[in-house]
Amino acid sequence: QVQLMESGGGLVQAGGSLRLSCAASGSIGSINIMGWYRQSSGNQRELVAVITDWGIINYADSVKGRFTISRDNAKDTVYLQMNSLKPEDTAVYYCNAVLRTASAFWGQGSQVTVSS
Repeated sequence: QVQLMESGGGLVQAGGSLRLSCAASGSIGSINIMGWYRQSSGNQRELVAVITDWGIINYADSVKGRFTISRDNAKDTVYLQMNSLKPEDTAVYYCNAVLRTASAFWGQGSQVTVSS
């Protein structure tokens, strides 16, 4: 089985920064896509950013210019650098990976809280 281990969540003031990490391990095979989703209380889980193994990156409009997704293929790790954080960014952030087999896996979730 594939395991996604997240780290880096926490509490920051508006305007601050955090970096989330997600490391994949286990029977990974070939990962097509890795990304970050978030879910705040009472809302649906929404896509934040994705990166493909062929280098395509997409961001939600709400985070463009503030968040940066990157990867380290040697470590099977994806990162989300979050700058200029706003209270509306407060959510649980989930790492996601989709393999070439089309199997999908989720991280355990990381709480990000931005105070105003």
